[in-house]
Amino acid sequence: MAVTTIDPTTALVLIDLQNGVMAAPAVPHTPAQVVERAVALAGAFRERDLPVVLVRVTSSPGSGTPGRTDRSGRRSGPRERPEGWDVIVDDLAGHPGDITVTKRNWGAFHGTDLDLRLRRRGITQIVLGGIATSIGVESTARAAHEHGYHVTLATDVMADIDEAAHRRSVEQIFPRLGETGTAAQILDLLRRDHS
Repeated sequence: MAVTTIDPTTALVLIDLQNGVMAAPAVPHTPAQVVERAVALAGAFRERDLPVVLVRVTSSPGSGTPGRTDRSGRRSGPRERPEGWDVIVDDLAGHPGDITVTKRNWGAFHGTDLDLRLRRRGITQIVLGGIATSIGVESTARAAHEHGYHVTLATDVMADIDEAAHRRSVEQIFPRLGETGTAAQILDLLRRDHS
């Protein structure tokens, strides 16, 4: 399904576009391509006084995701992160009207005030992008759908470390959660619906 409309009360939510994530390889789009398209969307949202939400993932010393997994034993203790790994990339940061949400899990809703901040602004729809498609973006899309938001997924404003995982999210999961489209299609709708 293609994107059909952008509600007058839509927010752009960008997941984990931060220094540490940008340093990792990603497919099918490079982190630089994802950021370039995210910047274009963010600019269009700001011009129309629509909220831009920048979500970053961080951790504190000694913290980690709870629960045992098959991958739990691969590391001995929490991973040390370099200074500044959790800072939003310069191309997106520095806009005083933007909302910054800090998460410590995959999804942007669990354990944060994202839903409250969106509801206070009367938001009915979110446009999602970020890295990684099958982790942070998909987790956030699932929660947004469960919270009753109209979900639009900007498929060329996301990338993953695994192309098969990216493709599965885009082709199998996202059509069940909302509408999918490219940044150009979303920008075109923004121009038409909010001119």
